[in-house]
Amino acid sequence: MKLDSTPISLTGTSISQSQQPKIEDTECHHKPTSVTFHEASLQEPDNSTQKSQSPLFIFGSTFITIFLAEIGDKTQLSTLLMSAESHSPWVVFVGSGAALITTSFLGVALGSLLSKHLSPRTINKAAGVTLLLISIMLFLDLILA
Repeated sequence: MKLDSTPISLTGTSISQSQQPKIEDTECHHKPTSVTFHEASLQEPDNSTQKSQSPLFIFGSTFITIFLAEIGDKTQLSTLLMSAESHSPWVVFVGSGAALITTSFLGVALGSLLSKHLSPRTINKAAGVTLLLISIMLFLDLILA
């Protein structure tokens, strides 16, 4: 698919008489301008990406991502079985919580260390290759077993 780089004009669109705003009803009177998509892409970027990096946004996106990734995984099923077998659900909860906190700490520490020496693109590629190799090894184990 080839993308056309010619600008698309927003003028010439038809608006019915009932949809047109009445100038006397508005508080500010300015002349409407015609802007093309090409011109709009050349304008200064807004700061919405900086606002989205607030600590609350980072916490929320991390929580949702990890929470959804952990639902129904083998760790949760192992914890369920251990709790059922031991009849000590609170001890299993504390043990599994401590393990999750420890592995999360190691992930954050390693990620922080790697980000000081490697670009995010390199880290993404390395993670992708690692997951691909693990998938191939699991697939081969399934076929050969």
